[in-house]
Amino acid sequence: MFAIPNNERHSRLDAIQLGAVLLLMLVSIAFVYSATMTNDAMSSLAWYHQTYFKQVVWFVLGLGAAGALCMVDYHSLTRWSLVAYSLSILSLIAVIIPHVGSMRYGARRWIDLGGFQFQPSEFAKLAFILAQAHFLSRPVDELRQRGIFWRAIAMMGVPFLLIMKEPDLGSALVLVPTGFAMLYAAGTPKRYLLQLLGIGGILAVLFVADVIYAPPKFRIKMQEYQIKRLLVYFGRNYSEYAGTDVTEAQRQKLRESEFNDSHNVRQALIAVGSGGLTGKGWRQGQQNALGFLPQAGKHNDFIFSVIAEEKGFVGSVGVLTLYAVVLFTGIRIAGQARDRLGKLLAVGVVTLLFSHVFINIGMNIRIMPVTGVPLPLLSYGGSSVLGSLIAIGILQNVHIYRKAY
Repeated sequence: MFAIPNNERHSRLDAIQLGAVLLLMLVSIAFVYSATMTNDAMSSLAWYHQTYFKQVVWFVLGLGAAGALCMVDYHSLTRWSLVAYSLSILSLIAVIIPHVGSMRYGARRWIDLGGFQFQPSEFAKLAFILAQAHFLSRPVDELRQRGIFWRAIAMMGVPFLLIMKEPDLGSALVLVPTGFAMLYAAGTPKRYLLQLLGIGGILAVLFVADVIYAPPKFRIKMQEYQIKRLLVYFGRNYSEYAGTDVTEAQRQKLRESEFNDSHNVRQALIAVGSGGLTGKGWRQGQQNALGFLPQAGKHNDFIFSVIAEEKGFVGSVGVLTLYAVVLFTGIRIAGQARDRLGKLLAVGVVTLLFSHVFINIGMNIRIMPVTGVPLPLLSYGGSSVLGSLIAIGILQNVHIYRKAY
């Protein structure tokens, strides 16, 4: 099942996409180094304990996983998609169990595997794409049945709800555009999608209005940090949000809390704006070097702010250009796929990557709330790096075997 005659297979990789990916990896190593070496405790460690070196290791492992993935055509891979999807659901259930999942920053999103913090949601997204593509690659006539449509929505809804339970709003939200894009590309009747989008949009508006404006006793229960992020994003005053039954001393404390909670996004925006046209130079960014950017997040969630400050508008546009190359070559791969399965896989991966890029850069420039979504191939993190490179491997796989059937 692994071998395809050479005369039936285009074995060449998409060199343009791979070139952009490799450049993003080099940028990541350089700016993870810049972001972490300002910390005296980190810079005093041996080189093999440095964060940038660990990032190199993850890149090597990720490239190996992507390369292995390309040795098996995607038709064979998707035969195991339901197994991968089921295992991902089990891992999402496991991570929310106390003493199994690790609690960090008020959320239970990781499973501690010794030297590696495994984040199941990063791989659940890929398992969902594989399973959804396999499910939707049925005859178009079947997709007109409401039962098939709702089964596809359920496949998206299960990991969505489990990831929300962690809670990890950002990772859960990226499943929505990914699932809808795949449904649209598969040929699902538009009226089904528009009806669900309409209902979802109304519920989202009501949810935000409830959290931001409803009296305390009528508000939906959420994690405190999630409420604070929404209040900061919408510019809601903490003291007004608390209601009238608070003392002046409590109001003053709330004002201080509001100022502190908006620190990260405020400093990230200052870093982006202060970079000017060409930036302050590599490792010369003051927001980075002086510790104004969050120490725990500037090499992952806020890596774009570091790049924008040190390389300015030119560097930021360069990064966006590399992402555009990856995404547009992915769209081309989807267009060249000779069957619906390959097309759906490519559409799912491209939408997933785009959603990550849009949300992460959006929160760095304050057009999106802070959600903890990593920037693919740039942010530090083992699960994120492996997941991103496996996603690229899926795209390359569709490109390689596009004329195999």
